Amino acid sequence: MQMDAAFIQQNQIIERYLTGKLPLKGAQEFERYCREHPETLTSLGMADHINAALRLLDASGEPEPWAQKPLPFYQKPLAIAVVAALAGTLLIASLMLLTAGEQKDQQIAVLTKDAQTQILLPAKSTRPIVVQPSRNGPVSRSMVTIGGKDTEMADFKFDVSWSTYDNFRIAVDRVDQGRVAVFTNLARDSNGHLRIALNSSAIGPGDYDLTFEGLDWRGNAAPQAWARFTVAH
Repeated sequence: MQMDAAFIQQNQIIERYLTGKLPLKGAQEFERYCREHPETLTSLGMADHINAALRLLDASGEPEPWAQKPLPFYQKPLAIAVVAALAGTLLIASLMLLTAGEQKDQQIAVLTKDAQTQILLPAKSTRPIVVQPSRNGPVSRSMVTIGGKDTEMADFKFDVSWSTYDNFRIAVDRVDQGRVAVFTNLARDSNGHLRIALNSSAIGPGDYDLTFEGLDWRGNAAPQAWARFTVAH
């Protein structure tokens, strides 16, 4: 049937169009008719139908079709700014950690090279040194100073007689710089001492931290004691 004003009224075309119940072909034909006969919209009370539909939407709490939908939290400008700031902070922190790691590697390389090229002077004397290492954590003050004007052989005896381990590993770190040496698979003597003989000219002047770790039969290490000594040239 040809769509006209009478057909629209009799078949409730406007109501069906507004509620989405009009078939696609019928909706397209109705839209074509409205474009060709705009004056018919007024006579059919199209505005009244639209106003009634809007009142129903308002009463139901539904937003108007053209109303801007609220953005999800992650799409709001403030959220985007916060995420961007956090990403920037993490990037800066990562770069700082990377730089610090590279600087530490460079320091270790320099210390290793210094140790390899260090001129070893003949020791004029040997000094036995018994040290009671700390069992409560790293120490902040030197327990003994070796070297000085004359080169000496420091015969360290670290008392670990109280430990339940028989074999040990000792790591030597120059304070605030890096690792210098590691002595592993050291056994206690009959007095419960770990012994290390060190020429005072073998390493540069400064403070050195020692970390004592007990080794089980699998080679697993457990911290046992700590000490610090100073080298003077």
